[in-house]
Amino acid sequence: MIALIKRCIFAFNYKRAVNKAIKLHNATGLKYYVIYLNGSIKVVPKKAVKQLISNHRFKKGVRIEDIEKHALFVTK
Repeated sequence: MIALIKRCIFAFNYKRAVNKAIKLHNATGLKYYVIYLNGSIKVVPKKAVKQLISNHRFKKGVRIEDIEKHALFVTK
């Protein structure tokens, strides 16, 4: 029962993040990623992901392509 509640909360947060990413993409034209970072779902533009990589926020050797492959959602 607890697992079901956790999945429902995750699904709600995921759906809200996807809608936010689509709205931001339509407003700015930037590419947005929905990623799971620090235990929560984040909506991050590609430009910020590049900066996080350069600041060593991810493990050594991680490239933008790896993050895009493992992202939960990517705007076009």
